[in-house]
Amino acid sequence: MSISQKLKERNGELCELCNSETATHDYTVSPKNDDSIENQVALCNTCLEAIDSKDASFHWRCVEGSIWSVEPSVQALSYRILQNYKEEDWANNLISSVDLDENVIQWALSAFEVADVHKDAFGNTLENGDTIVLTQALNVKGTNFTASKGTVVKKIKLVHDNVEQVEGKINDQTIVILCKYTKKN
Repeated sequence: MSISQKLKERNGELCELCNSETATHDYTVSPKNDDSIENQVALCNTCLEAIDSKDASFHWRCVEGSIWSVEPSVQALSYRILQNYKEEDWANNLISSVDLDENVIQWALSAFEVADVHKDAFGNTLENGDTIVLTQALNVKGTNFTASKGTVVKKIKLVHDNVEQVEGKINDQTIVILCKYTKKN
């Protein structure tokens, strides 16, 4: 992708990470979008290729300078790169010494967040709208019935903040069901 003139000029046409090569790419720091240069970093070809490389530790020593940039996007990307090498002393020491805004740190660490995954008793991934079968009889709290083994529950809803639970209707009542007692149908 070509680089916008404003982004190129922000660091004197140099890569904002290594500060040694000409910037040729605009890199949007996820999960932000590319509608503003405040979400982007000007990168050279070498840094762009190294972002996806697992053995670029020596190259990334350059973030010892870029982490101190005044641009939050450069700070976030530098911090994210450091997290990939935090087992190495140089990176761990730099992470410990830098004092970034909490929003920048959250932005940087957002790349490492894992989406909630609901799984049934057999390891199958459950999704909203799936049909499940109960693998054992369940006493339904707050009601006067038991959901028997083999009961089919259609159009489940995932409980957003708890990967161990889904919601479904049994006998026209919406109940919470533990995923470990279900099988995806």
